[in-house]
Amino acid sequence: MIPSMPPREGQVGFLYLPPFRVQGISVAGEQTVIQVPELDICFDMGQCTRASLSAPTVALSHCHMDHVGGLPYWFSQRHFQKIGTGRCVCHPRVAEPLRAMMRSWIDLELQRTPHEILPLEPESELEIKNNIFLRAIETSHTAPSLAFAVIERRSKLKDEFRDLPQDRLRELKSRGTEITRTVEIPLVAYTGDTEPGPFLFRDEFASAKIVISECTFFETEHRSRARIGKHLHVNDLAALLRVWRSESVVLVHVSRRTSIPFARECLASIDDGAHASRVHLLMDMRSNKQRFDRQVAEDGENAEIPQQNDAARDDEKRAHDG
Repeated sequence: MIPSMPPREGQVGFLYLPPFRVQGISVAGEQTVIQVPELDICFDMGQCTRASLSAPTVALSHCHMDHVGGLPYWFSQRHFQKIGTGRCVCHPRVAEPLRAMMRSWIDLELQRTPHEILPLEPESELEIKNNIFLRAIETSHTAPSLAFAVIERRSKLKDEFRDLPQDRLRELKSRGTEITRTVEIPLVAYTGDTEPGPFLFRDEFASAKIVISECTFFETEHRSRARIGKHLHVNDLAALLRVWRSESVVLVHVSRRTSIPFARECLASIDDGAHASRVHLLMDMRSNKQRFDRQVAEDGENAEIPQQNDAARDDEKRAHDG
């Protein structure tokens, strides 16, 4: 008897949520890596996809194997392909264990892989692009954990100066008068693995353009599993979706025991479907491909889809062809 072919490897999920792409793989207990290429960042590194190599920074939510297992390889491949030294931002309590993990590879490979492991205290920030900052937010999981918000800072003219002519504004500025104020614009927020808590109702989540949220359990009988593992259950989303004003909510970390069609049904029942149009499952390959095809058709042949490197394009094509 001829044996069956081996199972296909995990496909890369892809969503174009203008002006950002959200792409990666996320299956609870197996692997999670979520990339937003326009922001030069990956959230977690459970598997080093080819596309993820283009991101110079990994924001590590916690150190369960399905979220950190691909990190050494990611460091190594960025060095091997001469892309540059990768940087991993993490909870301060896991920084030294991560460094020890990387030191152990020296004895195994007889060489040192360049890397940077940067602890980020909760409520601290790191500039990842010009005027764009990564903020760490403490969450509650079975291991030390962080959520992250990517925030853009813009300078805006104070209201009291809005009607003044340019020469007057220049005069005030030359005298040392502060004529502008700084405005924070949350672009993307990532929950990481967490149980429900007040941290998810913060303004960084409420006002973000895109929220990327774990939702591990959907079956009614799995509420207790969610509580024990400190994960979100679909029933927890109702209160969150009423607060999150984001244009798009991307759900990740769905357990393999949950079918995508069943997950879609559960989401459609929240508030009688009031949020269905803006909630997406990253690993819903069929729906996401149909959505992308509509975007291309609506924009025409000259659609301004962001360009990406060959590796990322190959991974995206495999996801769409799936």
